[in-house]
Amino acid sequence: MQTDGRRGGRVTLATVADALGVSRATVSNAYNHPERLSAALRDRVLTTARELGYAGPHPLAATLSRGRVNALGLVYDDPMSFAFRDPAAVLFLQGVSEVCEHEDLALVLISGGPEGAVARVALVDAVICYCDVPIEGKLAAIVDRGLPFVVVDGPRLPSAGHVGIDDRRGAATAARHLLDLGHTRLGVLAMPLVDDGWEGTVDEDRQDRARYRASRERLIGYREAVEAAGHRWSAVPVEERVPYGRDAGRRAAAALLARRPRPTALLAMSDELALGAMAAAADAGLAVPGDVSIVGFDDIPAAADAHPALTTVRQPHREKGRLAAELLLRPSTTADEHRLPVELVVRASSGPPPWR
Repeated sequence: MQTDGRRGGRVTLATVADALGVSRATVSNAYNHPERLSAALRDRVLTTARELGYAGPHPLAATLSRGRVNALGLVYDDPMSFAFRDPAAVLFLQGVSEVCEHEDLALVLISGGPEGAVARVALVDAVICYCDVPIEGKLAAIVDRGLPFVVVDGPRLPSAGHVGIDDRRGAATAARHLLDLGHTRLGVLAMPLVDDGWEGTVDEDRQDRARYRASRERLIGYREAVEAAGHRWSAVPVEERVPYGRDAGRRAAAALLARRPRPTALLAMSDELALGAMAAAADAGLAVPGDVSIVGFDDIPAAADAHPALTTVRQPHREKGRLAAELLLRPSTTADEHRLPVELVVRASSGPPPWR
């Protein structure tokens, strides 16, 4: 509690105003709207406040009086550490934070259990949902609160903005690239399809039950390109490993490369999986792309720096983050849908099959 050392009572904004002979609004402006006071007057207010032991308006009280906290929430479906560990998520976070810095907004990262307890109480004005999930848990908590929100890469919801890419088209482009090079024995490294901790060779029933939108759309894109080229999708093995990351890609690729006949090209649903696949190829003594071609998805910075450099589908992660934040700052456009472009970036990790 702030107390007036001279009088022994509680020091309030009114105490400072009375000591200076100014209005309470003047003292409030010194903290909340300094541009409304001259530099000399503001300095007098702050100096007197310090002498009296007044630290300024209580943040929560000020927030309640304004009806705003000047903060955006960023909801993750993954553990909080994912935002700082996964290269694609890091780029997305950079984009959001750039807008927050420019607009002088706080950014609150929200994760937690499936019931969305943190999302229900977080002090934010609007929310970016970086969640590839149906309306449940954290996403349901945001909907129930009536906050403006934008969904990124997840389901399209009424009255909510949406930012994403054409995952299906990007995946089909990657598959066609390998098929055009002459590959007929393909393998797929899948991101998690269902949130159940399962791993192994994915049968068609599990593919049909894929819960995550990005995984499902990329799988469909691969399949459409393969079947359009006259090949049977059932002949394309799909491997899924958990937890998601580079090691999952390494283990999934090891299983694919141990098959006989061995696939001559691997389609990875992310660059992290693809980089793990390159490590698995090295473990098996296979040359990339001489013995096996590898194509990723994302174009994270490590893709261009890999040896050999990784062919991948580029998506604009930072731009997704910036756009999502900007939509929340323009209420009239919050419910808009924005689909950002993807493009195939051909590098050294893909080439013709060994027999060509």
